[in-house]
Amino acid sequence: MATLIWVVIAIVVVVAVALVAVAARKRRSAALRDRFGPEYDRVVESSGDQRAAEAELRDRERQRAQFDVEPLPEAARLRFAGEWRELQERFVDEPAPAAAAADALVTQVMEARGYPVRDFDAQADLVSVDHPGTVEDYRFAHAVQLRSQAEQASTEDLREALLRYRSLFDELLRPEGNGAAGTTAGREQRAAAQAEAQVPEASAVGEADGLQAEADTLPDAAAPDTEYAAPDTEYAAPAADYNDEQIGR
Repeated sequence: MATLIWVVIAIVVVVAVALVAVAARKRRSAALRDRFGPEYDRVVESSGDQRAAEAELRDRERQRAQFDVEPLPEAARLRFAGEWRELQERFVDEPAPAAAAADALVTQVMEARGYPVRDFDAQADLVSVDHPGTVEDYRFAHAVQLRSQAEQASTEDLREALLRYRSLFDELLRPEGNGAAGTTAGREQRAAAQAEAQVPEASAVGEADGLQAEADTLPDAAAPDTEYAAPDTEYAAPAADYNDEQIGR
C-alpha cells in the first residue's frame, strides 16, 4: 500500500513538473510572438517547426545584444533626411537609380546606428529584433532592387520598393524611445495607417526650424506626368523634436 502511495505521489509530481514546463514554454512563445509580431509568423511558417523557429528568433536576440545600436545624432538625422528627399525627387526621372540610392541610404543609416552590414540576410535578421513590423518591407524592397539590377523590375515595382524602403527608414531615423517598432501598440498603429491607405502616395516632410511642411511625391507608372495627391491624414511623429524632419507616410 505504501509503495502504491509513493507511486501515485511520483506520478503527481511528474505531471506537475510537466505542466509547469508547458506553461513556461507557452509564456516564452507568447513573449516572442509579442516581440516579433508578423516576423514570428513568417519564421514559423518558413521553418515548419515552431520550436526551431523560436530557437532562431532567440538566437537573433542574442546576436543583436552583442551590438551597441544607438540613435542617430540630430545632425546625422537631418542629413539623412535631406538625402532621402533628394533621392525621392530623382525617382521622377530616374526610378532605378533612385531605388538603388534608397537601398544604399538605408544601409548607411543602419551602419551609422551600429548594425553590422556585411551580409544582407544577417543584417535583416538583426534589424528584425528592433523593427519586426517593417523588416519584411525591407526584404521586399531589396528583392525588387536585385531584379532592377537585372532590368526585370517595372517602374511601379520600383515605386513600391521605394515606399517600402521608406517604412524602415522612418523607424531607423526616430530618436530612441520615440519609435513604436516591436511593440503591440506600434503594430496596431501601422495596421490602422495601412487600413486607411494601403500604398501612400505622398509624404509630408517637415522643414527644420518650424518651416511649413512640403510634400514629396512619387510618379504613377501609368501616368508619369501626374503627381500624387497627399493623403488626407499625415503621419504624426510621436515626439516633438522628430517633427522638425519627418519622413513619414
